[in-house]
Amino acid sequence: MSAEILPIVVLVVSFLIMLVMNVPIAVCIATSTMLTIFSVSSITIDSAIITAQKMATGIDSFSLLAIPFFIISGLIMGKGGMARRLIDFAAALVGRFPGGLGYVNIVTCMLFGAISGSAAAAVSSVGGFMIPEMTKKGYDNDFNIAVTTTAATTGLLIPPSNVMIVYSLALGGSVSIAALFVAGIIPGILCGLTLMVVSGFYSIKNGYGAGEKASFSTIVKTFGQAIPSLALIVVVIGGIVGGFFSATEASAVAVVYSLILSVFIYKEVKVKELPEILLQSGISTSIVMLLIGASSAMSWALASQNIPQSLSSMLMSVSDNRYVILLIVNILLLFIGTFMDMTPAILIFTPILMPVMDKIGITPLHFGIIMIANLCIGLCTPPVGTCLFLGCSVGNGKIAQVAQKMIPFFFAMAVALLAITYLPELSEWLPRVFGLIK
Repeated sequence: MSAEILPIVVLVVSFLIMLVMNVPIAVCIATSTMLTIFSVSSITIDSAIITAQKMATGIDSFSLLAIPFFIISGLIMGKGGMARRLIDFAAALVGRFPGGLGYVNIVTCMLFGAISGSAAAAVSSVGGFMIPEMTKKGYDNDFNIAVTTTAATTGLLIPPSNVMIVYSLALGGSVSIAALFVAGIIPGILCGLTLMVVSGFYSIKNGYGAGEKASFSTIVKTFGQAIPSLALIVVVIGGIVGGFFSATEASAVAVVYSLILSVFIYKEVKVKELPEILLQSGISTSIVMLLIGASSAMSWALASQNIPQSLSSMLMSVSDNRYVILLIVNILLLFIGTFMDMTPAILIFTPILMPVMDKIGITPLHFGIIMIANLCIGLCTPPVGTCLFLGCSVGNGKIAQVAQKMIPFFFAMAVALLAITYLPELSEWLPRVFGLIK
């Protein structure tokens, strides 16, 4: 085996073996990276130190401070009664239509996911109420879980979103977080609308009824109750776009805002509960940071072996048609998303695939939205499927049965993905309007 091929084989084979053995993903990434370094140098303590140094360098970024802050604010929101108020508002708006609770579920997931920036938080907070409520009203429980699980991922496109911060980091900050946040709004809404079409068709087919028609006064009342929660989106995005603060500073503002709202206004989070929330956020942050550090080390190892350039040349040799290349990249990312969590997938494959995108004229901003939309589907598919497993846990469903109900929703997400991929204006129009890109 040639000296050029050996490190690539070591990296891929060792990673896949550990992944199949159910080794934690961060350990898989870090270990395979270290073995790759061993394959091109002597097995010494210095080689191991290189991996540790690259991991430390990978998390040495001011922008990453936004992640723990958004995690804290998301946990506070989940416990602070925001989800219930958003559910009441969504029910007043769309609950009257046939299959209305499905629409309520999707709209609430879009709103709460956007506020919290977390798909998992949306599944837990919205699903914890909506899944049993829909089941009680005669909706199929597996369908309810499928709706919640897929709709929760829209919050990763609608800002604020931790994965957008990670994507900006993967490109060395060459794409502004503010531009990414604004770019995700229309694609996120599009994904939600396609899911609503599928939910409505399924509900009408199975005779799921509408809820009570809300009066205008009820709509106004529920909107008034939801305004403090919805205002967080305006404060965070408006503050960033208006230049009042950076994305990192906005995350700290989100913590203070959600704390005041949940503890002092809604009064649904007790002061004595805050230490537990901080502990949970610390655990979640440590997991994310370990993934980021390990993925950064692997990205360095890949770059040192010129793998991005090699892959770029290989794909361009297949076809020079941008639509064909985009289709191939989408299929690749869908496959990656089924086996890898979003954070390491973005950190590892962004620098690998970006040279290909440059050659076919796809901007980093557009590609970021394409990649996130792709990997959102992976959150709903086994074997990794974080949202799928969480949804089944919250709704007491079986993965195999829920996965069958999710197939139409996968097609809806695929349609939205194709539109996002081949219509760049969906991602770039709003950033251009706000002057974030030229």
